[in-house]
Formats: sequence, structure tokens, C-alpha cells
Amino acid sequence: MKRVALLGMPNTGKSTFFNRLTGAGARVGNWPGITVDLLSARILLAGQMVEVVDLPGIYNLHGFSEDEQVVRRFLETQPVNLLVLILNASQLDRQLALALQARQLGVPLLILLNMADEARKLGIAIDTDTLERMLGSPVRLMSAKFGTHHREAIQALEDALRAHPELRRADAQAFREDLHIERALDRLVSESVHTPVQIPPTVTDRLDQVMLHPWLGIPILLLILFALFQTVYGLGTPLQDGMEWLFGHLRAALLEPAVADLPRGLRSFLAEGLYDGLSTVLTFLPVIALFFLAMAIVEDSGYLARVAFLVDALMSRLGLDGRAFVMQLMGFGCNVPAIMGTRIMRSRNLRALTMLVIPFSLCSARLQVFLFITTAVFTPTVAPFVLLGLYVLSIVLAMLTALLWRGRYVSHEPLLLELPPYRLPTARFLLHESWRATLQFLRGAGGFIVLGVILVWFLTHYPFEAQPAGPATLAGRLADWLEPVFAPIGLDNLLAIALLFGFVAKEIVIGALAVIYSAGPDQLQAILASRLDSVQAMSFLLFTLIYTPCLSTIATIRQEGRDWRLTVLSVAWPLLLAWGVSFTFVQVARALGY
Repeated sequence: MKRVALLGMPNTGKSTFFNRLTGAGARVGNWPGITVDLLSARILLAGQMVEVVDLPGIYNLHGFSEDEQVVRRFLETQPVNLLVLILNASQLDRQLALALQARQLGVPLLILLNMADEARKLGIAIDTDTLERMLGSPVRLMSAKFGTHHREAIQALEDALRAHPELRRADAQAFREDLHIERALDRLVSESVHTPVQIPPTVTDRLDQVMLHPWLGIPILLLILFALFQTVYGLGTPLQDGMEWLFGHLRAALLEPAVADLPRGLRSFLAEGLYDGLSTVLTFLPVIALFFLAMAIVEDSGYLARVAFLVDALMSRLGLDGRAFVMQLMGFGCNVPAIMGTRIMRSRNLRALTMLVIPFSLCSARLQVFLFITTAVFTPTVAPFVLLGLYVLSIVLAMLTALLWRGRYVSHEPLLLELPPYRLPTARFLLHESWRATLQFLRGAGGFIVLGVILVWFLTHYPFEAQPAGPATLAGRLADWLEPVFAPIGLDNLLAIALLFGFVAKEIVIGALAVIYSAGPDQLQAILASRLDSVQAMSFLLFTLIYTPCLSTIATIRQEGRDWRLTVLSVAWPLLLAWGVSFTFVQVARALGY
């Protein structure tokens, strides 16, 4: 099978071209000898199947950053038929140096000058014939975002594949620094690129005076992210509720009558295990789709790079970078799409540390539990301060986790940013990105979640003659066995069973309590108020805030991190921390006479 590798600097539209070229058939996979995951897809080109690999964006083939080492390692070990170099047509005075380096690799080269529309608006004229002659490789203008000249670019790619049927590895000698490139670059630019003497201030220049202002930049960032957060979850929550209503209606109207005559155990498995597992996965889709739609807007508009720039200095002290800040904030809505958003990070250790931190964000599912418990147990004056304290504590624990584990997940990758111009994203790009991310979630995490839900169903229903989630079930016996663990933090067996349900999804906790106490919502609040004092209630809230992420989050960490050690750590560390915080709180509160 023939292989094509896409190479280019960050923010040149390389991934946009990859997505337009390959559609939704991309996959992520490890390559032999490569330490990070590379996106690849198999498509039909020139009458045969071709594997297209999207390499990390780099500035220099001679550099020592992680991404640059990955690219060199790939080109040295993996033969390719064609190297497609994507350059920003409006920045050729800087980007043609990479073309000169790529030419020395001894691999067939095709050069695509992307964002030709932006170059034209700036008055930049490019002599592609001169570039072809001086570089010895085909050169084509295009706009991957709008699809302008896309067919011509594909035709050039197919022609190059026909002309180079043999796989070839890069010449290892070419990765040595070439001191003559600078002089060759000056001559290449002067003869092929004609730039106006003075380019007038652009909209981007004027916006950045405000957006990157030393005093105004951070407040504006917080306002934008707040608006984004509100939009995603303001629209996503009703849609998610609608999905839950739809699946509940389908269950009552179709599934339950269909399984009514089956044995009790099988009926319960199909309805409460398998069906509920599938519906649990599918109800996440609206929030995930909207989240990636919003992230595509932020990224494609050019603002994501500026967000990372504004907060990078602070986050770097925690072993993270500015992009982790964005994901952390998004985690306050739902941890799952926030963890999936770490794909924008190429450093595996940086992604791992960010994924370890995100679950401490107080997600909307936990918020539902907290609102219910605080309303039931605490006075209207005290309840808002309890809720605010939980939000503050979630941030503090996230920072503590980053500080403690940054030595385990060390990333020496500096945050090199190319601030692209502000752009209006296209509807086609936004919908494509949202759809692709949603499909990847279904393929990657869906099966794991369903298996987990079925396991929890079995624990809470076996033996089948016992009351579901009752003390005679396996879950009840497990809670009895765990009593020495929960008793020191003020939680009884019934509350422990509810926390077992919370392992699947935190929003299940209140429903589990309703089943356990055989009470409706109004009755349940009265029961909790009578059974829990303020110390027990606060211990339950602290444990729920911190302990093991929900099953969907764990599945996503496993899917995105591809490391069982990280997955185990993401379960064990919050669990130990939750017990330690709750134990300390209860013992101190009791010692003070509460």
C-alpha cells in the first residue's frame, strides 16, 4: 500500500486539509518506534488505496522538541511514497525554510500553499512557476478551509503518486543542520514572493490590542469562556434531558411490553442492564457534540492559541500549559468532552497530567447531587456558601494534584505558539469536527461503559429474589464489607451503596438514594434531613466531589490516554484523596463538638 505523509508548521491548515481529504475515516494509532499517536486514514487515490498520515506540526526538521523528534523518527523509519508539505501562503518568508529542509530528505515532495485567499487579501503575489523551478517540486495554491483549488491539489497529489510508485525513507544525513539554508531562503523569497512594502493594520492587529491586553486579556477570556460554557451546557442539558425522556418513553412503550413475558432475571438484564447501558452512552452525545462544536469555533477562529498564551505562565508552574486551563474550565460542565479535548496536546505526558487533573472539576452531574443534598440538609443561608466552598475546593485539589504528579508526567515541551489571524469558521468544518469527535466517542468509550453498567446491574440485582440495591444483594454485601472504610468518614451502609451507583454516573446517586429509601423526591429530602447531620452531609458531599470519576470519564481516559497505569491512577488517587479529606473533616468537626 502506498503511503503519503502530511508535513507542515502549526496553524497552516494541515489538519483541515487532512480532514477534507480523508473525511471521517481517520484513526489514531501507535507507529513502531514512535512515542506519540499519529492520525492516519486509508483512502482511494489514483485508483488504489493510499494511507495518509498527519504528522505533528513542526517549525524545524533540525529542532529538538518532542514533535520534531517524532517527525524525524517517523521519516527515518517509515518509508513513504510522497511527502506533502502544507505551507501558509501569507507567511512564506518564514515557512519556505521548511521546504528547503524537506527538499534535502531525498523523498518525493509536493508543496501546497494553503490560505492563498488570505495572501491575496494582503496583496502578496506568489510566482508558483519560479518556486517549482527553484525547489524542483510541484507547487499548488489552495484554500483547505473553503475548498478553493482543492481538486487541483488532489490531482497534483495523484500525479505525484503515479510518478513515484516506490516507497522511500528519508536520508538520515538530511537531518543535520544546513548552514546554507538561510542564504538560499533569502534568494527563494526574493525571486518568487512579492510582498507590499507596508501591509496596513489588519482586523487581527486591532483585535489583539484588546484581546491580549496585559490587564484586559484575562477578564475578557473569562467572559468568553463563561459565555461558551453557558451556551454548550445551556443547549446541551435540555437536549440531554430530551434524550433521557425519549429513551424512557421507548422503554415504557416498546421494550417493557416486549420483555414482559420473559423470566424476571432476563427481563431485568435487558431493560435495566443492557438498555440502560446503551441509553447512558447515547444521552452524553448532545453535550459532547456541542462541546466539540464550540471547541472547533474557538480553535478555527484563532482564539484558542491566544487563550493558551494568556494563562501559560501560571499553568507552567503546575507542570501544565495554557491549553490545560481551557480543558479544566470545560470540565465544570462535563469531564468527558473536556478529556477528549486534550487531543490538541501532542506531548503524551502533558496530556496524561491534564487528564488526571480534569476529573476534579465540579461537573454538572455532581452539581445536581450537591444542589439536592444542600437544599435538604442546610439552611438557605448556609447552602450557597457550602456550594461555593465545594467549587473552590475542586480547583485547589486540581492544583494540588498537578503539583504532586508533575514529577511523574514531566513534559519539557515549550508552548510554541503561532498566533494565526482571526477567521470566521465555516459551517462545513464545524459540523465535520463535531460529527467526527462524536463518532470517536461512540467507538472508543461506548462498549466499556455498557460493560460497566451491566456489571453494576449484576451487583445490585443478584440474587434476583432480593430487593434491588438492597442489603441482600452483592452490592449490599460489598457495602457491609466496606463498612470499616466508610464508618470513619461518617457514612453508613445505605449511603455507601449510593456511592457505588455514583461510580457509573454521579447523577445516578440521587436516584439510587430514592430506590434505597423507597421514597419520592420530596420524601427523600425529608428523610435525608432527618438521618444526616451537617457533618455527615458535608462528608458525603466531599467524598462525592473528589472520589473516583464516573465510568464514562474513566472509559474516556482509557481511550484517550491508552495507558492502563494512568487509568488505574485516575481511579485510585481520587479515591484515596476523597477518603483522606472526608476523614480529616469528620474528625476535626467532631473534635470541635459539631
